[in-house]
Amino acid sequence: MFVFFSKLIPYFLYPLSLAAVLLAGAVLLRHPKWQRRLLIAGVLLIWIGGNGWVTGALLKSLEWQYLPSAEIPQADAIVILGGGTHPPTYPRPGPEVDDAGDRMIYGARLYREGKAPVVLVTGGRLPWSFATGASEASQEMVDLLTFMGVPEEAILQEAESVNTYENGVFTKEILAPMGINRILLVTSAMHMPRSVAIFEKLGFEVIPAPTDFVITEFPEDLPLSQTWPNYLFSIFPTADNLNKTALALKEYIGIVAYWARGWL
Repeated sequence: MFVFFSKLIPYFLYPLSLAAVLLAGAVLLRHPKWQRRLLIAGVLLIWIGGNGWVTGALLKSLEWQYLPSAEIPQADAIVILGGGTHPPTYPRPGPEVDDAGDRMIYGARLYREGKAPVVLVTGGRLPWSFATGASEASQEMVDLLTFMGVPEEAILQEAESVNTYENGVFTKEILAPMGINRILLVTSAMHMPRSVAIFEKLGFEVIPAPTDFVITEFPEDLPLSQTWPNYLFSIFPTADNLNKTALALKEYIGIVAYWARGWL
């Protein structure tokens, strides 16, 4: 049940969800004073959560904790966390990548550069989101990695985990008997702080290999490029910024929840 509630509870803390609850209350309540308060609170939540300043600050606070090294050191294995694929269900011609698909691209690149002799992909699929005929996320990752030139015999697969903690636990079960402890950990930059903390807690020597950065030195859609049009446009809320804010809040909620359970 922890997995279910860990996925459910954040929805009640996202700006858009909270705003929807507040606005619904404003419609249903018959007290004019409270209607006005709830309406103002709902609009403010959308405005704050959807403007580029808040979104940019939240994302950067996570993504820039682990920046790429100028020279990536050698490791015993490359571990790629799941979450970057869509299953090959009809009418898709095969597995496809989503916004986090850079994980596979970067993992394949590190292997082809000779940074480690083995690639382990980790990730199952949530029971309630399991589409008929869909493969496990890790199998989709294997298919994409082999397409990008990683030999199948160099790929290890973990297909049972449904969250980041289980990614670490089941990865440990596979790699520990092989004497593998020093790993290049590949995941989205936003997800890296929680992932590093989990894998280090489990005893791994972790070399962070972040990818899928949203915030760069000169982002086009966030207010960090020091141009006055971006400063102006970033004041206004957008659906894209609301989504990015929700993703950042999800990470912070995950960090708190995992810390409370002693997983970090």
